[in-house]
This record gives sequence, structure tokens and C-alpha cells, in this order.
Amino acid sequence: MKNAIYTLFIISLIACGGGGGDNPPSEPPVEINKAPSTPIQSAPTNNQLCIDNVVTFQWNAATDPEGDAITYELQIATNNTFSENLQSRTSSSTSTSVSLEKGIAYYWRIRSDDARNNSSSFSSTYSFYTEGDGESNHLPFSPAIVSPSLNATVQEATITFEWTASDVDTNDTLTFDIYVDTVNPPTSKVSENQTETILSVDLTASQSYYWKVVVKDNKGGTTIGQVWNFKTD
Repeated sequence: MKNAIYTLFIISLIACGGGGGDNPPSEPPVEINKAPSTPIQSAPTNNQLCIDNVVTFQWNAATDPEGDAITYELQIATNNTFSENLQSRTSSSTSTSVSLEKGIAYYWRIRSDDARNNSSSFSSTYSFYTEGDGESNHLPFSPAIVSPSLNATVQEATITFEWTASDVDTNDTLTFDIYVDTVNPPTSKVSENQTETILSVDLTASQSYYWKVVVKDNKGGTTIGQVWNFKTD
């Protein structure tokens, strides 16, 4: 009888894991690396005329949630989509100087990268002009899209186009020609020499559309904006 009880006791220990057998060690929690903050630009300011073509770019320091070391990626281009004449600079400080051509409209933005290859979003796009030799009039800056947003699908039959535009010559008066079409680049001019930066147009449903804005100042300067696209539902 005693042997039978002892045997049952041994079997119960085995069935229950031997009274606290080896359990697999718990894995440490996976650390999630968070991106650093987005730098804030301080110079050159938006729409600034830079007298010297050696331009010093400055921004406020970013912070990293894990305290990682931060470097900065500066992008400079001659269009506001950063697809033409793009220049990139990497800096560990919050400023760097770049020699640029004279008499050119430039656009710049900045982002921060941490030591584990995580990046912030890019800052806002700032525009500036480098002064040219004997130049009295500067071309307007490229227009920036407001609505409809790029690649959007729009439900309404009447589309409201909106954009922003500026000129380093603050006394210049700007007018706009707007092109909307189903072909790229658009060739159908739907408005000419308007002063407002908004326009409503009735369009056809279930179509892909392309549009652009041409900005003109009152001294003969003209800047052709990029082509934007959207769909009607």
C-alpha cells in the first residue's frame, strides 16, 4: 500500500512539472527607437533676399527621446519639390554655410537623423533668393499647392483650386494663369491674369486631371509652377 502511494506521488510530481522545473526565461521587452524631433529653421528666413551668395543656414537643435546623437540633413534645390539641382549636406552642428549661384531662387528644408538611422520629418520648405549682379527684378517664387492636395480623389463636381505664391520684391503685384487639363502637361488655360489665389471650376466625374499655376509679376517676371494632379470620383 505504501509503495502504491509513493508511486502515485512520484507520478503527480512528474505531471506537474516536477515541482517547479526549469521554465524558459522571459525575453526582455523590445526597445522601440523613436525618431528625433523636427528642427526649426531660423536662417535664411522664408522669402528672404540674401545679399551674399555664400549662405549660412541655421536651425534650432532637435531632441532625441533616447538621447541618441543627432546629425542634420540639409536639402537645397531650385524648385519646391526638391527634384531640380538638389544639393544635400550633412552636419553635426546647427549651422552650415553653402556657396550658391547668384540671382537664383532657392528652396531649403532640414531634418534630423539619430545614431540608429531613425529620421524626423522634414521641416517646412523655405524659399530665398541670392542677389544677382546688377539685378533689379527677381522672379516670383514657385507657387505652393493648398488644394486639392497632390494625388487626391475629390468627390465634389465643382473643384476649388487654391495655392500660395510670393515674391522677394515685396512691392511687386502678382497675377496668375491657371491651366487645368486631362493631359500632362496641361494646356487648357481656365483663367488668366487673376489676382486671387483661389479658383473654382466645374469638372467631369471619374477623370484624372492635371493643373499648374503660372505666376507673373508686374515687371515682366514669370515663373511656371510644377504640374499637380488629382482625380474626380
